[in-house]
Amino acid sequence: MNDQIETEIQKKGLTAPRVTPARIEEVIASEHYFTAAEGVMGAMQDVGAYAEAGITPRSLGLLTFCVLALDNGFTVTGESACASPENFDAELGRKIARQNAMQKIWPLEGYLLRQKLNDGEG
Repeated sequence: MNDQIETEIQKKGLTAPRVTPARIEEVIASEHYFTAAEGVMGAMQDVGAYAEAGITPRSLGLLTFCVLALDNGFTVTGESACASPENFDAELGRKIARQNAMQKIWPLEGYLLRQKLNDGEG
């Protein structure tokens, strides 16, 4: 959710139980980043064999993944792909990948809150 929408919700005094940006951040236990190239190399038993095969994964280095481990053990992923190698920026790629992963937490937390409200726990 963007900050503008959160501000509008607060200004309108909407105080019923809801999922908030703070809640989304709160449920993240850890975060991990890697490029597809790093993932492929990490999966290889012998990284030297990767180079010997003549595989040049330049485009794999432009695809950034974010894995968010949630406090209950569930994980979500996000990714960021850069079309032009000249525009690749690792930090920006991680930010975009994290944002995309976080978007997947909202419906999970929404479902959990709705279930709690349904069960009379909210």
